[in-house]
Amino acid sequence: MATAIEFNNISKIYRLGLVGTGTLAHDLKRWWTINMRGKEDPYLTIGETNDRSTKGESEYVWALRDIDFKVEQGDVVGIIGKNGAGKSTLLKILSKVTAPTTGTIRARGRIGSLLEVGTGFHPEMTGRENIYMNGAILGMTKAEITKKLDEIVDFSGCERYIDTPVKRYSSGMMVRLGFAVAAHLDPEILVVDEVLAVGDAEFQKKAIGKMQDVSRGEGRTVLFVSHNMAAVRNLCKTGIVLHNGSVVFSGTTDQAIEKYLSNDRLKDQIIDNPAKTHPRLNVQKILINGTSLSNSTLTPTNGALDVLIEGDAEKISNADASLIFRNNDGAALARFSFSDKRGLLNLDGHFCLSAKIKLPPNMHAGRLKVDIAIHQPNVEFYFVARECCMLEVEGYTPVTGQLQPISSGLLSLAEE
Repeated sequence: MATAIEFNNISKIYRLGLVGTGTLAHDLKRWWTINMRGKEDPYLTIGETNDRSTKGESEYVWALRDIDFKVEQGDVVGIIGKNGAGKSTLLKILSKVTAPTTGTIRARGRIGSLLEVGTGFHPEMTGRENIYMNGAILGMTKAEITKKLDEIVDFSGCERYIDTPVKRYSSGMMVRLGFAVAAHLDPEILVVDEVLAVGDAEFQKKAIGKMQDVSRGEGRTVLFVSHNMAAVRNLCKTGIVLHNGSVVFSGTTDQAIEKYLSNDRLKDQIIDNPAKTHPRLNVQKILINGTSLSNSTLTPTNGALDVLIEGDAEKISNADASLIFRNNDGAALARFSFSDKRGLLNLDGHFCLSAKIKLPPNMHAGRLKVDIAIHQPNVEFYFVARECCMLEVEGYTPVTGQLQPISSGLLSLAEE
């Protein structure tokens, strides 16, 4: 099968700080070094890894570093990684929004891109005018665009506003029209960033279906960036994981998701970076099966899981502590609540909550995410840690006992 896209040693360096500060001196130094002395660009040797969580010494950072991979024609590739990993920068270079600092990209055919809300749209022009403008940019004739116009408008669901300037569109409408334009104007390569998250559930399903048709039925190539692992698994054949501007994994979609979800969490603590805290509650320790690490291999003992939560509280009454177990796609599977057996909690001063949770008999080996929360039901959350622990569950002999269905449709886990 022919290669649709080839990335050769792609790197991109950015200078931090205010744009225009000292750039003339740096440009002169670069020109003198490269053109007069015949040496390498001096600023390529001083850049640092693009780790947004730490403060570096250099004012230059590598958004991308030495990217090398190929994409075959008709393939659907998911590019995943945490915020700041370099995903959008890579797609912008492919779409020629920005140029690489080093390296080359070879792409066969026209590229249709949906990188940001409103990409390629002029706000003063109507939706119809923007469709024609985008088609012209892709090299299509007016007759070819007109032939596709009704299909684009129908897919976007924006027919009533098609002759209204797009500056009056909502972000969801903009994404709808933008995707419809990118997908229907016959590009050989379709590039879609995380912007589909702006659309509603119905449109996201519709857009993913269209990308599947584009790749499988029409043999076009798709590059898809998303933090929605269910969408990546459903759509993509292969996956690439970026971390701090470098490719750390390339392989099947399932393997890429597994690598992404486990990457860089071995040293994290369960209580690190909670989504919600409260001045009247200080959670000091959370242990699951005796470990405080957020990435652990769980080997249940007789189908049970030991949980301990310890901290200090100031006059918190009618409280509950809950654990939600999710699969790799983020779908909630089961819930455990401390109040199910012992009633609502009154926390004042130092507290220590411990429980041995029965895992459901039908739970198979695999990876689970765990959310932990301390809250006053239907009133207020005092502590929330989302996906704070990732557990690799190994197979075990099922235990007896019935699971209690609850109103949300989750399985309610019992306490031993």
